[in-house]
Amino acid sequence: MSLVGMGQVHAEDLTYTQNFQNDTTTLSGKSTATSMYFTKMDYWNVKKATFNFNYQVSQLADKTTSDITLSMNGVKFYSFRPEHKSGFQSKVVEIPLELLQGTNKLEIKGQILNKKDAKNYDLAQTPANWLTVKSGSNVNFKYELKDPENTLHSFYDHFSGEDTVTNQHSKIVTPDQPTKGELTASMTALAGESRVITTDNDQINVVQNTNMDATKGDYILYVAKYDNLPKALKQEISEKDVEKRAVIKTHYTKKGDYLIVTAKTDGLLKKASQFFANSELVHQTDKSKEMVSSLTNTFTSEIQDEGKYQLTNAIDKIKGAGHRETSYFVTLPNDRTNADGSKVRLHFRYSKNLNFKRSLVTVYVNDTTLGSKKLTAAKANGDEVTLEVPKGTSLGNSFEVRVAFDLEMKDQEISDNSETPWAEVDTNSEMKVKSEKSNDLLFTNYPTIFMKNQTYNNLAVVIPKKLTAIDFKSLTNIFNLMGAYAKSNTGKIKFYTEQPNQDTMINDNLIVLGTPSNNAMIKSLNKDLYFKYSDDYRGFVSNEKLSIEEDYGKTIGTAQLIRSPENSKKGILVLTGATPEASYLASTQLNFKKNIDQFTGDAIVVDQNNNHYSYRFKKSKYIDRNLEHKRTISDNSQLIIYLGIVFLVLIVIGFGVYLVFRKQAMMNGGRKNAKQKQQRSFV
Repeated sequence: MSLVGMGQVHAEDLTYTQNFQNDTTTLSGKSTATSMYFTKMDYWNVKKATFNFNYQVSQLADKTTSDITLSMNGVKFYSFRPEHKSGFQSKVVEIPLELLQGTNKLEIKGQILNKKDAKNYDLAQTPANWLTVKSGSNVNFKYELKDPENTLHSFYDHFSGEDTVTNQHSKIVTPDQPTKGELTASMTALAGESRVITTDNDQINVVQNTNMDATKGDYILYVAKYDNLPKALKQEISEKDVEKRAVIKTHYTKKGDYLIVTAKTDGLLKKASQFFANSELVHQTDKSKEMVSSLTNTFTSEIQDEGKYQLTNAIDKIKGAGHRETSYFVTLPNDRTNADGSKVRLHFRYSKNLNFKRSLVTVYVNDTTLGSKKLTAAKANGDEVTLEVPKGTSLGNSFEVRVAFDLEMKDQEISDNSETPWAEVDTNSEMKVKSEKSNDLLFTNYPTIFMKNQTYNNLAVVIPKKLTAIDFKSLTNIFNLMGAYAKSNTGKIKFYTEQPNQDTMINDNLIVLGTPSNNAMIKSLNKDLYFKYSDDYRGFVSNEKLSIEEDYGKTIGTAQLIRSPENSKKGILVLTGATPEASYLASTQLNFKKNIDQFTGDAIVVDQNNNHYSYRFKKSKYIDRNLEHKRTISDNSQLIIYLGIVFLVLIVIGFGVYLVFRKQAMMNGGRKNAKQKQQRSFV
């Protein structure tokens, strides 16, 4: 690629394939529909876009009447019939460029009919009416690359772009041996980027200046204190500019495009890094240099949702007869999990040309059915339903709300591949989620156990005194995942090269990275580790969960979530191995959500062949046992009340029985005394 000029495009055509995140799914019913989403970068001059579609239809489908139609952003552009063959099929379709936007919705609608009658379609729905959409379907772009303009906004777009990140052209660079402040600032910037990167397979690496290897086409965020900047970058910023402020400035060269983030103090450097980690602020900055003072508001905005989550911010219209579905994703704050009492409140409208004896709406959360409601002509212009999530249903931190309409026509003797009937989901539809703070000291709850109010919570990171390139790779993995979960840049991160003081050990969340030889805290924690080192600290030894051969123990890496020896209500993540390379192996399982989701225990072992294993050592998984006791009482409050009532009734009955027996005894005693008196009188 060669630069043509600022705001121009590179002469060479580039390609980028964007895979859809959808799993292989089967759509049932004679009329089926699903949607896929993808983005087009603003700095692309797109020449061609093609949709690569992998699918399979029912073997009983009539190929002369079944068809599939593609729509882009609500506009239909291509229809075809499945081929006469079994198994998965592939179809390559060119997308009209004029239909492309920044964010795009590709709809796939299929009419899968089983046979053709001489007069009309056989529209009876059976389990054999299905269309399967295979994972791996994608959109491929052929484009020219526009050069960044001389603004922070333009640099940020290129730096964060999917193609840039995937091709490893984005880098965050620090001095070879950064100060603790420089390390904090660089990891804050990385966490901010992880929040906005749309790919879950790639990340931006933080590297040392020596390992920068800047080449044409690279976008480099250089984070350093002013006195530690390389000479070529330092001369771009006057010393006067950084007397009482931090500076963020673009600098374009033949060997890469730079954004310099610098200040004279650690506090201002972190402030500037927080500015960069706030995508709203950077997108609003259409100038080449930004001055950041201690008074600059750099914090990301907070969402006050009060547990209510809007399902759609625009009226969602569903068209066509038969079974139609639409879905919405709900994400909880990362330090919370759902509790009993959640409900979905749906507001909707629908057409009046329905067979109301057979038409209904059904709501699901993930694969759990909440309930259904019949559609009626009287409420067609405004209907609603509120459905509760069943008690004990586990939703996790993110889940899908599905709304299915069965729109049966009065007269189905014609093809139903039309615009009617229809239904609409209104914007005031919402999910009200009851949630509670996560309380598990396991990897199922990582990294949320180290977060509060959707950001990292007083994070103390203990690292080797002298960092190597491999240590930087480990830190990149740690903070890439941390940033992906954080929704705010207001958290506190502090680095230590030795064991923190007792106050920090008691109150902060700790991550310890390194080997016994380069991080003394690893040795002091060895007695508390689940996988312990040998007496000479040259490798791990066997325990009740795993037999470890001596040489094998020298090469494996471990990630261990232990209970803090200073505070039983706090956890410590220890990433360690006998060598920095072994420690890095453990971090490779903590970089993306798809990796950490594999583990349910409190210890992970990774070897050089990328074999990884999970183990559970804690008998009690709870961070705060008292909190769990309170929750147990709260969750069973109804049962306790019922038992209390039963106990009270038993006491009342017992007391009543006692009174009856007492009265009977008194009466018997009275009669006996009377007889005795009578006998004495006769005598």
